[in-house]
Amino acid sequence: MTSRPKLRLHPKHGARIKSGSPWVYSNEVIMDRASKLLPAGTLVEVVDDHDAPLGTAYFNAHSLIAARVLAPGKGAKIDQNFFRERFERARALRDKLIGKPFYRLVHAEADLCPGLVVDRYDDVLVAQSGTAGMDALAPLWLDALIAEFSPRAIFIKSNSPSREHEGVKDDVRVAYGDLEDGAYVEEAGLRHRVDPMAGQKTGWFFDQRDNRAFLIALSKGATMLDAYSYIGALAFGALKAGANSAVLLDSSQPALDAATETARANGLTDRSDIRRCDVLVELEELAPTGERFDIVSCDPPPFVRSKKDLESGARGYRKLARLAAPLVTPGGFLCLSSCSHAIDSERFQHECAVGLARADRTARLIRASGAAPDHPVHPMLPETAYLKSLVYQLD
Repeated sequence: MTSRPKLRLHPKHGARIKSGSPWVYSNEVIMDRASKLLPAGTLVEVVDDHDAPLGTAYFNAHSLIAARVLAPGKGAKIDQNFFRERFERARALRDKLIGKPFYRLVHAEADLCPGLVVDRYDDVLVAQSGTAGMDALAPLWLDALIAEFSPRAIFIKSNSPSREHEGVKDDVRVAYGDLEDGAYVEEAGLRHRVDPMAGQKTGWFFDQRDNRAFLIALSKGATMLDAYSYIGALAFGALKAGANSAVLLDSSQPALDAATETARANGLTDRSDIRRCDVLVELEELAPTGERFDIVSCDPPPFVRSKKDLESGARGYRKLARLAAPLVTPGGFLCLSSCSHAIDSERFQHECAVGLARADRTARLIRASGAAPDHPVHPMLPETAYLKSLVYQLD
């Protein structure tokens, strides 16, 4: 541990780390020749300009976030037990918050595992590494997951855009066990088949769990339009709770095939209308037909993937609100969501309000929320609170 390279910060650049931030930016680091030559993912000891220890981290000279702190202080032992202790703590919290073993088990920096996400589908775990450092530590955290959970399978789904900035290739594979029997999730009284390999993200969106539950609680006797439905968690949850009917819109045929299977398995086929389409085009074409819904939910993929996309993406959210609002019955509810981390809550709410006004609908915002609590936010990284969900009642 004492032989690890030292990563020295410029003068006056240690305050954020001392305050608990887990990120060290490249412009804070003295990038001497030795540092630049370190292989991506190397474990280092971060020190300030007076050589005082700040933390044990992994380092990538080619990334904007040059180092991510694994433990404060000096000389932390990074081994299987290091990760197992963190996984034990993360599981205890989720079991208290969620109860059933279907949740985001590890949420990167907030669970003191920077760059690592793990979703739990009972005895199947799906892991995503977003950094070269977590790739390098994979043998340790994989062994810790096996020791702590005795899973049937662990699937690695490391293919996020952030990996390109880290200079590492995608890694998608079964790392342990097998997935012959598939993976399933239970929510709102239903059992859904998920596909970690071909599905979006890890196969399911646990972050929207509480937002779905809020709309489902309003759905008895209602008609629903679930735009960007994916495999139908919201729509089918509403039908299970007593909604009269639900229309599901999505562009992904595999997702809609899974939705069709869920509808058939749960006797919901006659009350569900599953449509493959370009969702924005379909919303525009629905308005002249006179078809209206008591609840409309729009949960699109990110319109703003980076700051350079902010203005065009913001216009996209404004357009989405403008197209969705006319489809809501008077007194009905409209939910608009954004998973774009690069647009903040204030700007997102403004664009939605402008879209509603341009649709000539008056509205009241009755709920503004983020991700479910199994997606905690690190106190020093408020910008990682990426999910935004707004529910309006429209006149």
